[in-house]
Amino acid sequence: MATTDLEQPDNDGLSARATRALKAVPRIWNRFWRLVSLYMPKRLYARSLIIVIAPMILLQSVVAFDFMERHWATVTQRLSQATVRDIAAIIDLIEAYPHDADYANIIRIAQDRMQLKVDLLPPDPLPPPGPKPFFSILDDVLSAEITRQINRPFWIDTVGNSNIVEVRVQLENKVLRVFVRRSQAYASNTHIFLIWMVGTSLVLLMIAIPFLRNQIRPILALAEAAESFGKGRPMSRDFRPRGAEEVRRAGFAFIQMRERIERQIEQRTAMLTGVSHDLRTILTRFKLQLALAGGKAETKAALDQDIEDMQSMLEGYLAFARGEATEDPGRFDLAGYFQKLGEEAALRKCKLSTTLSGDPTVHVRPNAFTRLLSNVIGNAFRYAKTVEVNANHSRGFLVVTIDDDGPGIPTDRRDDVFKPFVRLDEARNLDASGTGLGLSIARDIARSHGGDIALDDSPMGGLRAVIKVPA
Repeated sequence: MATTDLEQPDNDGLSARATRALKAVPRIWNRFWRLVSLYMPKRLYARSLIIVIAPMILLQSVVAFDFMERHWATVTQRLSQATVRDIAAIIDLIEAYPHDADYANIIRIAQDRMQLKVDLLPPDPLPPPGPKPFFSILDDVLSAEITRQINRPFWIDTVGNSNIVEVRVQLENKVLRVFVRRSQAYASNTHIFLIWMVGTSLVLLMIAIPFLRNQIRPILALAEAAESFGKGRPMSRDFRPRGAEEVRRAGFAFIQMRERIERQIEQRTAMLTGVSHDLRTILTRFKLQLALAGGKAETKAALDQDIEDMQSMLEGYLAFARGEATEDPGRFDLAGYFQKLGEEAALRKCKLSTTLSGDPTVHVRPNAFTRLLSNVIGNAFRYAKTVEVNANHSRGFLVVTIDDDGPGIPTDRRDDVFKPFVRLDEARNLDASGTGLGLSIARDIARSHGGDIALDDSPMGGLRAVIKVPA
C-alpha cells in the first residue's frame, strides 16, 4: 500500500500533463492553419495545382526514400559483400602462395574469374584518405565490408574515376591494388527508376494542368459575368454555363436571378413613368388654373413658386426611385466635364480648382455619372466658397476626391446623410425646396456602378467626399 501511495502523485502529474497536451492540440492546429492560410495562394487555379502537386511530391518523396533506404542500400551492400569476398579470396591466395612465380597465375585468375584487375605494389605507406562524396553510400558500405571481412589497413577511391573503384590493402610486405568496376560493387542503374518516376509525374502534370484550367474557366466566366452585372454593365453574350454540374447550376441560377432583377426594374420604371406622367399633368393643370385665376400678383407668384418646388421635389423622388438603370454604358470624358464645372463655379461665384491624373475617360453610364458628380459637387458649391476636385486612377478604380472649406458634417451624422429623405438640422442643410435625396441618389448611382462614396474631414477644414467607381 505504501508503494501505491508514493506512485499516485506521479500518475496524477502524468495525467495533468496529458490533459494540458490534449488541450494544446486545437490551439496548435489553429496556428498551423493560420500560417498555411497566410501563404496559401489566393487564386483557385493555383490552389488546385497545389492540391494536385503536393500529394504527388509527398508520395514520390516517401517512395524514393523507402526505395533508397531499403532496396538501393540492400543491393549495394550485397554487391559490395561479393566484391570484398573476392578481394579477401585473392589475399588468401597470395598468402598461401607467396612465391613471385605464383603471382602471375593469381592475377590471371582474378582477371578471368572475378573480373578484377589486380597488381602488387611495393610496401609504401597508403595514401591519405581523400574527400568523400556528398552522397557516399558506396564508400560507407564498402569500407564497412572491408573492415569486417579483411580487417587490414586499406584505402579506397570512389571519385577518381566515375566507372572504376580503386581499393588498396596493406599486406605484410606488399600493397595489393585492385581495380573494380563500379557496377560490380554498386547498384548504379537505380537512378533509372527515379527518372521514370519523375518523368511519369511530369507527364501526368502536363495532362492535369490543362484539365484543371478547363474546369476553372467556367467559374472565372461566371465571376466576370456577376462582376459586370454588379457594375451595371451588360453581360457578355458569350457567357453560357459550362463545366461541372455544380458550376452549371450556379450559372443558371445567376442568369435567372439577373432576369428577375431586370424584370423588376423594368416594371418599376414603367410604373413610375406612368405616375410621373399623371402627376405632371395635374401640376400643369394647377399652373393653368393659377394663370387664369384672378387675385393679387404676390399671392399668385407665391403659389407658382410652390408649384415649381413641388415639381422639383417630384422629379427628385422619381429620379431616386427610377435610378438610371436603363441607360447603356459608354465613355465619359472627365476633362470636358471639369471644363463645364468651371463655368458653373463662375456662375455660383465659387473658387474651383480641378486636377486630373491619368486617362481622362472612364467607362460608366454617362448621364447617371453626371448626376452623381453634380449632386456631390453641387452640394459643395452650396455650402463652401472654395472647392477642390481631384481625379486619378488607382488599382483599376477611378477615385474622385472633392474637398471644400464649408461647415462640414459631424462624424456621427455622416452615415445619416445617405439615407433617403434625411435633412440635417446643422449648418450643412438642404435648401427649403430640397428633398433630402441628393446624396442618396449619388450613393445609389455609385453602388450601381460597383463603387461607393465615403465622407471624411477635409484638409481645407470642411467636408471631403471620395467617389470610387471601377474604371
